[in-house]
Amino acid sequence: MTFVETLSSAFALFATWQNIMVLGLGVLIGTFVGAVPGMTTPMAVALTLPFTFSLHPVTGILLLLGVYKGGLYGGSITAILINAPGTPAASCTLLDGYPLAKRGEARRALDIALYSSVVADFISNLSLILFAGVLASLALAFGTPEVFTLILFSLTIIAGVSGDQLLKGLGAACLGLLLATVGLDVIYGTNRFVFGQVDLMAGLNFIPVLIGLFALPEIIAFYGRKESKREHNPLAGKGASLADFFANLKTIIRGSVIGVVLGAIPGIGGAPAAFLSYSEARRNSPDKEKFGTGQLEGVAAAESGNNGTAGATMIPLLALGIPGDITTAIILGAFMIHGLRPGPLLFQDNLSLIYALFIGIMLSSIYLFMIGKASIRLISRIADIPQRILFPVVLVLCVYGAYAVNNSIFDVTVMFIMGLIGFGMRSLAIPAAPFLIAFILGPLAEDNFRQSLLLSKGDWLIFFSSPICLIFWALTIVAVGVTVWSNVRKSSIPTNTNLDSPTTTP
Repeated sequence: MTFVETLSSAFALFATWQNIMVLGLGVLIGTFVGAVPGMTTPMAVALTLPFTFSLHPVTGILLLLGVYKGGLYGGSITAILINAPGTPAASCTLLDGYPLAKRGEARRALDIALYSSVVADFISNLSLILFAGVLASLALAFGTPEVFTLILFSLTIIAGVSGDQLLKGLGAACLGLLLATVGLDVIYGTNRFVFGQVDLMAGLNFIPVLIGLFALPEIIAFYGRKESKREHNPLAGKGASLADFFANLKTIIRGSVIGVVLGAIPGIGGAPAAFLSYSEARRNSPDKEKFGTGQLEGVAAAESGNNGTAGATMIPLLALGIPGDITTAIILGAFMIHGLRPGPLLFQDNLSLIYALFIGIMLSSIYLFMIGKASIRLISRIADIPQRILFPVVLVLCVYGAYAVNNSIFDVTVMFIMGLIGFGMRSLAIPAAPFLIAFILGPLAEDNFRQSLLLSKGDWLIFFSSPICLIFWALTIVAVGVTVWSNVRKSSIPTNTNLDSPTTTP
């Protein structure tokens, strides 16, 4: 069958009203579910999976892909509006998104998040179609040593987001690493810091920790004020302009590429991609100090890195039969339920079906823009609700989100404890972002570090055994060196204001 005949057959497979409708429905469902704290994207895809059993394979898989892509964007909505990201990958978005909302620029932040998500999703989809084979080969080159050095390089962002409170930021990061070790050891299965509590054996779930650390301190601080400064909180503001978009286009494209590369590596996911993209945006920005205080560039970097993984995670799945993350593992199940086995043979035996999915994947970017744009006007009005009404509703959503993860009261308890810790950190001016980064990336670094040493039988040279490892070591050393140099330079700048004042002669 020629290429034209295959493409024609693929278009015939895709061009049905059922496919076009369910793809849009999937994006809508994913956007809504992603915006609810605690309702993660894998959860939404898993709940949708049973509805695909009776559908045509193309229709069912497109429905799941729509939910997946909508969920990646939807998590940014509550991250920006109420400081409670709907998905773990959106946790980086709140670093600058929520400060923008507090300044009255919620609509602007939501628009940039949408534009970044759509562009990154489109680039990721295009990469899937054009470079599936090449990127799959690149993904195979990443073993546990390469992933460890990559995560180690990503952890250098901790110094950047600590601002002027470097020691406090490092302390917060150490606390995050400590709490991330709670539970069963992945390698040997031994208990760590469980203190006889069965509920702690599974570790501290990310969602309750995240909600408690960021959302609850805002609520506690609101009720701790003697009087409210204003009854209404009109944060929606004006939307982002074309100038805002083009000013951040370079950051969006860079974040998209980072998302594509990391998304193609099985097991990485959207959160590390978002933080690495954010780190690179900050390093290349002339306004480094403003990151974390409400920079559109920070929102653009986080969302482009996050959504850049959307199509890329499908690369190892379709090309090699290896799921890139939890969501694509569920999608792999959908393929197998319909009698399809992803991998090289799928391209050989069902090329028309693959092309039909590619057509739908490209259309999903358009749906994401249309649905996101239509919903922003309505969703952003949440920020106009009086705080005395909004915060009790947010508290209920926080409790529901923490409970919904595992249907566990224990997770709700963890959320409240983390809320008190987060409020204490806020009161002592300890930055929460380093804690968050260490809590997310720490376990990934530990697992790959220990697996590498097991493979090498304790030989540390395994971390210097490939060009990829050496590149990331070099980047880490440069990043640390720049950070140290910047801090030394700041401390050496004269603070005597009399130097700038005119002198008088006696």
